[in-house]
Amino acid sequence: MPDAFIFDHVRSPRGRGKSDGSLHEVTALNLAAQTLAAVRDRNNLDTKLIDDVVMGCVDPVGEAGGDIARAAALVAGLGNHVPGVQINRFCASGLDAVNFASAQVMSGQHDMTIGGGVESMSRVGIGASGGAWPVDPTIAVSHYFMPQGISADLIATKYGFSRDDVDALAVESQKRAAKAWEDGRFKKSVLTVKDVNGLTILDKDEHMRPTTTMQSLASLQPSFVQMGEMGGFDAVAVQRYPEVESITHVHHAGNSSGIVDGAAAVLIGSKEAGARAGLKPRARIKAFANIGSEPGIMLTGPVDVTHKVLKKAGMKLSDIDLIEINEAFASVVLRFMQAFNTDNSRINVNGGAIAMGHPLGATGAMLVGTALDELERTGKSTALITLCIGAGMGTATIIERV
Repeated sequence: MPDAFIFDHVRSPRGRGKSDGSLHEVTALNLAAQTLAAVRDRNNLDTKLIDDVVMGCVDPVGEAGGDIARAAALVAGLGNHVPGVQINRFCASGLDAVNFASAQVMSGQHDMTIGGGVESMSRVGIGASGGAWPVDPTIAVSHYFMPQGISADLIATKYGFSRDDVDALAVESQKRAAKAWEDGRFKKSVLTVKDVNGLTILDKDEHMRPTTTMQSLASLQPSFVQMGEMGGFDAVAVQRYPEVESITHVHHAGNSSGIVDGAAAVLIGSKEAGARAGLKPRARIKAFANIGSEPGIMLTGPVDVTHKVLKKAGMKLSDIDLIEINEAFASVVLRFMQAFNTDNSRINVNGGAIAMGHPLGATGAMLVGTALDELERTGKSTALITLCIGAGMGTATIIERV
């Protein structure tokens, strides 16, 4: 089976996912197109070599609908011959897009592909595409549906994470992200988003709050109390996990992932395709995996899928130099650390989604790029990228620097 190599990656800065965010004026289509064009231009790439574009988008409706990957490839000027497909596995869509694109190469059916994702959360609101999971009793009742915030608080309650624990992780995320930007660690991979006149709209993640402290977070009220108590979801959580007796609400906007706009793209191909394009491989896709996890608690999938992908790769967690786990909520990362009895010295070393935000369909691809850049910066070898997923799933990928 041919190896799939990463030749380059690029991402947009993350803009605040509100009407006053810098990227609000930029459609998802334009944001994705600028990212694809950057991959082409940075590598002087003959787009006749590109066999497919795979892009994650979690709410592919309205202006973000209609197979945005194909539309973005056309707007980017990659050529009529370049196809595109949009995929959705909720928060792991961007990582799965990289995995799907890699699988096309590994199968020998395609030679060079692009995997990535896009989400304009300021323009197409979270949940805009709807779905049966939260509203159809056929699945919601029998599988103990609860909103993700309740699931995050359930994890904290069940596994013993206090308000101080989740807040401390959030403060560390902010510090690490600020340090990474200060040191220029993202500079070579973050494009400058421009308007139709070529003027700069945004060139840096704007969701960060580097002055965050434990004291400032302590002033925030938990976000999911009313939803849990008045909405009845605490009762659902206790019914599914009676051992917790009651839910302790610890998550709020400061220790949960930020709502942002963003896009990312990863250039993938066989070694031979790279040689034809004059490109040098930067990393190899070593293994990837998906798994279903318990849908009520929902967000513990990274633990389960990490066991699976490590087994596929013939590795132990101690063999992994760097870990990128999406900070959907602080308790997700804390549970991962607890399950593997590890500290955070190699986890999200440049901060995560609590500080910089989580553009749903793009985040996984962004994390692949962040991990690769950090491997190169530090001279390390292997990285694990994983995300929790709505409805109880996990996706993970291991990359190896070459």
